[in-house]
Amino acid sequence: MIESSELSFDDVLKQLESRFGSDMDLQAILFLIGVQELGKGKVKLSKNEKLDVMHIAICTLLEPYGYYKFEGLDAEGWPHWTANEKLPPLKPAQQQTLMKQAIVEYFRVNNY
Repeated sequence: MIESSELSFDDVLKQLESRFGSDMDLQAILFLIGVQELGKGKVKLSKNEKLDVMHIAICTLLEPYGYYKFEGLDAEGWPHWTANEKLPPLKPAQQQTLMKQAIVEYFRVNNY
């Protein structure tokens, strides 16, 4: 196991690729985090639900930065957030960097 203080995005990527196969990209990682946070195990998801799962991941990852606040679960067990503040305008590379940092922090905090 990697020391959590030394965890990098490449370390996370290597861990995930060893478990789920190569060619993991940011979208795939977001989907995995969303499925983990949804906590429903193996279920068949529609295309819209898959997008919702990725939204779950984004909200989960950006909540510690103050961008979202968890509101609770709906009757079907899907989590919901409200936006606290608008994300600053970021260029695509900056968005990717923010998400990578948030993913590393998620894996560090959750001891994955």
